[in-house]
Amino acid sequence: MSQESLASDGGPEHPDALPEYAERVLEVAELIPPGRVMTYGDVAEWLGEGGPRQVGRVMALYGGAVPWWRVVRADGVLLPGHESRALGHYRAEGTPLKEASRAAEGHVPRLDMRRARWDGGGHTEGHT
Repeated sequence: MSQESLASDGGPEHPDALPEYAERVLEVAELIPPGRVMTYGDVAEWLGEGGPRQVGRVMALYGGAVPWWRVVRADGVLLPGHESRALGHYRAEGTPLKEASRAAEGHVPRLDMRRARWDGGGHTEGHT
């Protein structure tokens, strides 16, 4: 191995490169059609590795460049701290929502997971 291929601090050769798992998670997020969602667990299952927490971590760190609002919690609760931004995307895309009850804090709707959840059908190319 040449000295030029070694980073001066012993770190990766391309420090800005995404980890392979993160790239794969983001690719799945980009496949989800407008108006549909997948849960963190759905994405992990689609990839055949990791779990909901790993997918959530990738989305938290790197998800800003993809349609992050389409990767969601299984209970349909909108991402805390990002509810209004996500809600704007859901309404623009026609994503099925369940209106919040008057007793719900902030009256923020939830996703209608039964109707909004996408199983990846029709986009199996590249599925691992």
